Amino acid sequence: MLQLNIKDEISALQAVVLGTARSSGPIPKVEEAYDPKSVEHILAGTYPKESDMIREMDAFAAVFHKYGVKVFRPEVLEDCNQIFSRDIAFVIEDKLMIANILPDREKEVEAILHVLDKIDDSNILHPPHEVHVEGGDVMPWNDHIFVGTYTAEDYPNHITARTNSAAVEYIKSQFPNKKVKSFELRKSTNAKENALHLDCCFQPLGKGKAIIHKNGFLVEEEYEWLVNFFGKENVFEITADEMYRMFSNVFSISPEVIVSEQNFTRLNDWLRKQGFTVEEIPYAEISKQEGLLRCSTLPLKRK
Repeated sequence: MLQLNIKDEISALQAVVLGTARSSGPIPKVEEAYDPKSVEHILAGTYPKESDMIREMDAFAAVFHKYGVKVFRPEVLEDCNQIFSRDIAFVIEDKLMIANILPDREKEVEAILHVLDKIDDSNILHPPHEVHVEGGDVMPWNDHIFVGTYTAEDYPNHITARTNSAAVEYIKSQFPNKKVKSFELRKSTNAKENALHLDCCFQPLGKGKAIIHKNGFLVEEEYEWLVNFFGKENVFEITADEMYRMFSNVFSISPEVIVSEQNFTRLNDWLRKQGFTVEEIPYAEISKQEGLLRCSTLPLKRK
């Protein structure tokens, strides 16, 4: 059996589900796209090729192997985009929560049944159907759980709104010993302004550092709370263009080691100045689907 253990975003990673780009299907039609950035690339004729995405994910897998991480991959479903395994489930402490995601994507959960079979049933949570939640919005952080949400009345009109207030309440009920702190995110059909998930505008790192983009947050006080929580001197502020390019969606293998996109020069230089080891890989093609490194992973166990 697999003992789940995720208390934060940075402890030494031992086991992870990494998505797959194999058989990811034809270029979607505009009306089939789930996010504004994909729409942009569909219209521009620059939507990523499967072969390029497979190459990028292989580079990510190679870094995991280098650090001795056990890597599970989903079963390949024909013509199905299975890159973003963070959307379908996530782990807090010793519980794995199956996300209630967009209905079109439910079969992606079936593709990781070989992993779920290794987990005690009592440790798998199936939230009620009114709970909408995706892993990109949920960050365990020691005694806190940070949750990105959108609670305005027009929630049902936004395909980019993925986690609702019922999810915040459900997480509170399941983890009563945690401080659940929610943040209202900016939703937009303009990819340069849309914070699809919390990890698209914020990410905590080792050494007490964090990456943040102010405009991703609808409520300035909530953004200020995070800056104060980490301390202004520890926060790397990213621009709207850097948020669009997914600068906050890096991935920590340990408190010292961060996997980042090779073109994120300003960020990567800063990370090295803070004493991090930065493993740079190509991931620019996958980023065209408004997801990056954290989105592609479902961590199961950290030390």
